[in-house]
Amino acid sequence: MVPSDLFSPVQKVLTDYTDFSTEQLLRIRKAFKVNFLKKKEYLLQPGSKADSLYFVVEGCVRVYRLVSDREVIMQFGIKGTCVSDLQGYIGEKPSEQFIQAIEPSVVLQIHKDKLERLFDEIPPLERFFRIKFQNAHSELQERHHLNLSMGAKERYEEFRKRFKNLEQRVPQYMIASYLGMTKEFLSYIRRSN
Repeated sequence: MVPSDLFSPVQKVLTDYTDFSTEQLLRIRKAFKVNFLKKKEYLLQPGSKADSLYFVVEGCVRVYRLVSDREVIMQFGIKGTCVSDLQGYIGEKPSEQFIQAIEPSVVLQIHKDKLERLFDEIPPLERFFRIKFQNAHSELQERHHLNLSMGAKERYEEFRKRFKNLEQRVPQYMIASYLGMTKEFLSYIRRSN
């Protein structure tokens, strides 16, 4: 079973959205597996089964894919966030994305089969994930809107507001990839601030 100190960030996120009994939280906790990742270690790679969701407890991971031999970062996973290849997870098809630790990280993993059983046993958990998926979809639409409507400098400022302190933990080329620009252009924007 996942130690309570590692489960507490997940429990906080769960209880921010929904009420759970102590017994329900214990059953949820038992369904998770702990992954201790070294820097640059992978949780998921293209071609593997995207059959789990991952909650970042400590550290930082990135979700990315290769497009024309270039890395395109889709998401940063920091403490309290959930990451996965949702297309592969929902569509039950092999992953097309990488999930890699940027720094030493602790990630809790729950397999889709275990989660589906918990949905039947603990109805508030299904409500929680419905809200999380709606929020994730909304965030994706917002990010797409920002990429279409804002200039590079505004996107960078929005990134800094949303991910306070991440700039000191993540290499500049990764931030540039996430923002859809070259690292040279990002460097120019940072110098002009």
